[in-house]
Amino acid sequence: MISDLAEDRVVEGVFAVKAKRRLRTKGGAPYLALELVDPSGRIDARVWNDVELLDGRFGEGDAVRVLGRVEKFRDRLQLDVRSLEAADVDPASLTPAIRRDADELAGFLEFLVAELAHPGLAATVVGVLGACELGAYPATPDDHHSYAGGLLEHTVGVATLCRETAQLHRRLRADLLLAAALVHDVGRTVELGRGPAFAVTDEGRLLGHVHLGTRLIEQHAEGLSAAQLAELVHCVAVHHEARAARTAEAAVLYHANQLDAVAATRRVD
Repeated sequence: MISDLAEDRVVEGVFAVKAKRRLRTKGGAPYLALELVDPSGRIDARVWNDVELLDGRFGEGDAVRVLGRVEKFRDRLQLDVRSLEAADVDPASLTPAIRRDADELAGFLEFLVAELAHPGLAATVVGVLGACELGAYPATPDDHHSYAGGLLEHTVGVATLCRETAQLHRRLRADLLLAAALVHDVGRTVELGRGPAFAVTDEGRLLGHVHLGTRLIEQHAEGLSAAQLAELVHCVAVHHEARAARTAEAAVLYHANQLDAVAATRRVD
């Protein structure tokens, strides 16, 4: 497993190819830059020799059997690939996976949705989440919660932070804030394809997950006035832009999103 790899170790294993690029060294020689994944994590890999031969054996999203040695490059582990061939394994089974109990998270998501007292916000959130499979996608392709189910974990984390904040600060509109937190990243399910590559779709490349998310909300809006829908969409639209927030709920969602992302990635010594 990738999480068990150590420097100077010879490795023979089956991984999925999350990313594949053909590049050239400063001297002009071709090489392959890969990102390999399995359920435990990811590692960069390089193919320096027999590039022409090996390049034609696989593509992004394929499962491959790799023989190589683990090296350290710029303080990160990297796999020097000696040989590589296609593997008869379902690549989806090699997708980096959530470490927490997915059923427990899904149950807590249902609990949070049930906390919404406003009929229109509740119906809209139920409609949006019913059209999305949060448990199949990462919250980000390469940063925080970057594994299948990461989107579910991140959504529950942000929504929990927002719920608790609303209980501390009663002037906040709790239903609006919680509803926005529950749907703030649903655009990722349209922006990204399925694992193991989680490749950006054409819509994702052109529009981005924030715009795609607001479009999903508008498509599934039910029982909301124009003003209520605008406030919900505004919260989602600016959840990466603190200065653009025009309501207290939008500002709180921004900070909750940042807090959950940092807490998931920052090393604890």
